[in-house]
Amino acid sequence: MLFSRKSEEISPSITLEITSRAKQMKKDGVDIIILGAGEPDFNTPENIRIAAIKAINDGFTKYTSASGIDELKSAIANKFKTDNNLIYSNSQIMISTGAKQCIWNVFETILNPGDEVIIPKPYWVSYPELVRLADGVPVFAFGEEENGFKYSKHILENVISSKTKAILINSPNNPTGAVYGKDELAMIADFAKTHDLMIISDEIYEKFNYENEEHTSIANISSDAYNRTIIIHGVSKTYAMTGWRIGYVACNEKVIRLMSNIQSHTTSNPNSIAQYAAVEALNGDQSCVKIMVNEFKKRRDYIVEKINDIHVLSCKKPEGAFYIMINISQMLGKVIDGCKVNNSIDFSNMLLDKEKVAVIPGDGFGVSNYVRISYATSMDNIIEGIRRIIKFAKDYE
Repeated sequence: MLFSRKSEEISPSITLEITSRAKQMKKDGVDIIILGAGEPDFNTPENIRIAAIKAINDGFTKYTSASGIDELKSAIANKFKTDNNLIYSNSQIMISTGAKQCIWNVFETILNPGDEVIIPKPYWVSYPELVRLADGVPVFAFGEEENGFKYSKHILENVISSKTKAILINSPNNPTGAVYGKDELAMIADFAKTHDLMIISDEIYEKFNYENEEHTSIANISSDAYNRTIIIHGVSKTYAMTGWRIGYVACNEKVIRLMSNIQSHTTSNPNSIAQYAAVEALNGDQSCVKIMVNEFKKRRDYIVEKINDIHVLSCKKPEGAFYIMINISQMLGKVIDGCKVNNSIDFSNMLLDKEKVAVIPGDGFGVSNYVRISYATSMDNIIEGIRRIIKFAKDYE
């Protein structure tokens, strides 16, 4: 039987493969430290959980508008006005089942077969596959580590073509933790204007900015950038609501209308109860966010100091998100128990076998000489996990 060529060409997630293996080992009783989690280890704050229970008791368990409830759209519009000095009406906002569906909706809406999307490399694992699912072509712009893995004008000019439809930016970034400054965003905005591109700005890690409390969206740069930009956001990371699956988009009304049409025929409305919980998340007490961010900053600083204290491994100090890319270049080519470390997948598997630590191979993000670790786990796990990683590196340097 002939199946969809598109589905068969989608790459499986390396992230899930390593994590799945580690979880099975942990289930089997092995003392495993997992440093790959892409979700906060904090519980969803109590006021949000209470709001969800109230929504159930009040009977808000029915279908909603496919694009989401007005109460949540208003809360999102207020968030943009208060936090970002951006003005959006409810008709410019759409709610989906997580930020990932938002991104898929966007690509399905703006891309025609063969249209190209510029994606930063290292990239979040799902970006290129979501572009391909929408019959687009991902084009990668590699950001050098020395430049914080960010776009530069030279890099962008090398990948632009007559088929380029959009440029994607993720700041703060997964997997690198890079945060774009205003001048860098202005360069990208000017590039998009010159080449008449749409800008897709994934800002899901907005609040996890450790060097500058004020987040700058590329939509703030100019009226032209505002009109070109599609902002992707959500409550998953900021409020430890990963399982609640609420993401949202803000952009011009026509794109919202087209995306709403697509969503109405696929998933229809996002979970009604989670929407009411998200209203409380955005409108309620924000002290929980500061507590979480402060804790993540401590964890980040600890890891960076320890990793850069040995010469075999190194890492840049990320400005945001909750990930660190560890440079393992000096480990590549080494032979460990008769097996050569050819790439980050080999390194990650050997680390898991030898020291029982799970990290994410950089190959999943388009780079082979790095591994990604997450500090969205307890300090105890981090201390023990980093100790084992350093031991592994020193044992085989």
